[in-house]
Amino acid sequence: MVTRGIRGATTVTHNNEEHILKETAVLLQEIVDRNEIQPEDICSVWITMTGDLDAAFPAKAIRQLDGWELVPLMCALEVPVAGALPQCIRFMVHVNTAKGQNEINHVYLNGAQSLRPDLATPSNS
Repeated sequence: MVTRGIRGATTVTHNNEEHILKETAVLLQEIVDRNEIQPEDICSVWITMTGDLDAAFPAKAIRQLDGWELVPLMCALEVPVAGALPQCIRFMVHVNTAKGQNEINHVYLNGAQSLRPDLATPSNS
């Protein structure tokens, strides 16, 4: 078993708590579903947001999910690069797994699909 990183990103349409929490939960669920993982498999989750999002901590959405209360979560501000995708939430999920790098499914949703079109695949739902 090794620790692997699973990348993910999404965008929101409004800088308000409801949208930030909803899209955070959707992104996490897609990562979990596409990689067949459980909270117990997760070492930690690093979450960043662009500076134009300040209405909520995305970790709040994750803490409200059953089984995620003990998973270490950290929120931070994304590096403010000119021309970067606005209203974006990014994840780096560290997971213990027997899967190889080529078996990891990274998840890019909404406008964030433009960040890595090579990794953005349609939702299973």
